[in-house]
Amino acid sequence: MARVKGGFVVRRRHKKVLKLAKGYFGSKHRIFKTANEQVMKSLVYAYRDRRQTKRNLRRLWIVRINAAARMNGLSYNKLMHGLKLAGVDINRKMLADLAVNDINAFNSIATVAKGKINA
Repeated sequence: MARVKGGFVVRRRHKKVLKLAKGYFGSKHRIFKTANEQVMKSLVYAYRDRRQTKRNLRRLWIVRINAAARMNGLSYNKLMHGLKLAGVDINRKMLADLAVNDINAFNSIATVAKGKINA
């Protein structure tokens, strides 16, 4: 069987990987083998962390909602239950934004939730 050299295809693949490895420390951006290893690992981290970011943001929203709810004499748990009973369909991201930027609007929402819990 004849020997096949990579030529153009290999050069193109190497250039693509080295372009992705731009900015890495030391040989990780110069040498194809180490660059390729690091790029593959970096893509794994990127995939994983796109999901972790969603989890972390949800945790942050819950902490903010809980802090604002406690200022209204409710726990996070009771606030969310009251909103569900009242039929208020607002997501955690928006609630957290109201808790930080528009406390009066959040207080009115908390009052609605309180009313449904006590009723």
